[in-house]
Amino acid sequence: MKSLVVEDDYTSRLLLQTILARYGECDVADGGKEAVHAFFTARASGHAYDLICLDIMMPIVDGHAVLRCIRDDEAERGVLTHDAVKVIMTTALDDIETVFASFHGLCDAYLVKPTDTAKLIAHLRAFGLIGESEAAARAK
Repeated sequence: MKSLVVEDDYTSRLLLQTILARYGECDVADGGKEAVHAFFTARASGHAYDLICLDIMMPIVDGHAVLRCIRDDEAERGVLTHDAVKVIMTTALDDIETVFASFHGLCDAYLVKPTDTAKLIAHLRAFGLIGESEAAARAK
């Protein structure tokens, strides 16, 4: 599994990177512009991301704008939903408007910080990015 953590807070970024690195390559971006660049660079190199954990509240380019850019690119290329990169919004925002806007923007899951490792791993399993035995073995 190849993943990208997009988070402007160092501690949150490090936590997600530590969890996801157990399951494969994990890159980080500390803002939206860097995230968009990483997405297109990985895709162009033939090593696209399987998962993006995306914060919403970031300066300059926020998570919703990044998600829109990703989904617009996939739509232009005719990528079907089941083949699209899985995007988990990871944010401190838990109001219904923000949650709705995220799913309307076609995120795949929504996790409120502080990140619950078990919920994150459950999403990875549900997406088929990791197997049950892999989750159990690496959670130790």
